[in-house]
Amino acid sequence: MIDLSVLSATDIREGIAGKEFSAHEVAEAAFARIDALEPEVHAFNQLTPELAAKAAARIDALVAAGEQLPPLAGVPAAIKDNMNLVGTRTTCSSKILANYESVYDCTAVRRLLDAGALPVGKCNLDEFAFGSSTENSAFGVTHNPWDLERVPGGSSGGSAAAVAAGMATVSLGSDTGGSIRQPGALTGTVAMKPTYGRVSRYGCVAFASSLDQIGPFTHTIRDAALVLNAIAGKDEMDATSVTEPVPDFSAGLEDGVKGLRVGIVRDMLELEGLAPEIKASVEAAAARFAALGAEVDDVDVPAARHGLAAYYIIGPAEASSNLARFDGIRYGHRIDDASDVLDLYMRSRAEGFGPESIRRIMLGTYALSAGYYDAYYGQAQKARTLIIEDFAKAFTDYDVLITPTSPEVAFKIGAKATDPLSMYLSDVFTIPLNLAGLPGVSLPCGLSEGLPIGLQVIGRHFDEATMLRAAAALEADLALDMTPPLARQA
Repeated sequence: MIDLSVLSATDIREGIAGKEFSAHEVAEAAFARIDALEPEVHAFNQLTPELAAKAAARIDALVAAGEQLPPLAGVPAAIKDNMNLVGTRTTCSSKILANYESVYDCTAVRRLLDAGALPVGKCNLDEFAFGSSTENSAFGVTHNPWDLERVPGGSSGGSAAAVAAGMATVSLGSDTGGSIRQPGALTGTVAMKPTYGRVSRYGCVAFASSLDQIGPFTHTIRDAALVLNAIAGKDEMDATSVTEPVPDFSAGLEDGVKGLRVGIVRDMLELEGLAPEIKASVEAAAARFAALGAEVDDVDVPAARHGLAAYYIIGPAEASSNLARFDGIRYGHRIDDASDVLDLYMRSRAEGFGPESIRRIMLGTYALSAGYYDAYYGQAQKARTLIIEDFAKAFTDYDVLITPTSPEVAFKIGAKATDPLSMYLSDVFTIPLNLAGLPGVSLPCGLSEGLPIGLQVIGRHFDEATMLRAAAALEADLALDMTPPLARQA
């Protein structure tokens, strides 16, 4: 049986091309591993063996015909369940969309599959991506493969757990305030948010349209670059996607960091609540960058400390608007005994949405109301502008910036369930990048009590190549084995 936990996307493609194994065998191995581990992890809302078999048959036919294989040929891929794919349900882990069948494809998903990936399933998430633990799903909690009593982070916790456990080689998540990078840190995976506009959002159910971005989870920086190559680029169906040229993100990964200027965002390292072992691990990573030839120094991004407050005005405000469409009339959950249209609307939404979704809709509606718009939403947008300006100033002196990804390692399931403010602090280091539209990648930089620690590397707008180059150098230098205990047992 093929051990997918040790094979990269490149390994799989080369193995299929060399006829060491077939795409069909890779798919069989993926589903065998899912059968073994999924009951304990619950990374998936839906499995798609028929779609995977069809995709594998396409790849095996290309091999038989002696034709060139696409870059992700035969690579098992999982998809966050807020991205549409014909032949699947797209539920957003919400009762209100529990039976919604996709009628079109998300552009990023379609591009991933066109590049040869095998779709193995749709992954669990916090309902409508509202959360940092994947505890807010209507379909149950996802467990961290490193410790089944702990969360995998969120909202893309299912996508992160699937890759960490080796049930998929790559996966797609969406990131509004850290929902790719934070679960990446908590599960010991590589997790990247591209520059806003680099990847089309078409077909991804919107949380906050000015913040959302689709990106990959992988085991290696190189695999992340390969997935970004596949999904990036202008899409005529998304007016916010850009025409910026898409380079080969894997081309310079072995160039090292000699001469690069790396800035440690010192004021973020001094934030209250950062675990001492995470601070120490990030500072040790900075020292490794210096030993590898980079110029390393401290830098401040003072407005970033206001990111959390600004985000929890802007994000819920946009969510309130985006989720208004789920009204029990056009599609989604609908009560059968409404007395009038208002009763239908109110009760369908009250039954269909979970507590966190209701909380954010109410916050956003309040912030946008006539009497409070300028005091809250207007001020938050001004803070956003200051964050953008402070990052731009930092990047005049540095090529990449580094921070922790999460202020703590994976916490116990239920530990923050009754304390939403504490839960919101999980994204304190990741949120400023979404507000500024910057790219960021989280990679493992150590362990604390047997649990992964993530380092966040931040790049300039549309300079994912330099960001990935720096991350790849550190990854190679650290050479960490990030196979969780559960995956070792499979």
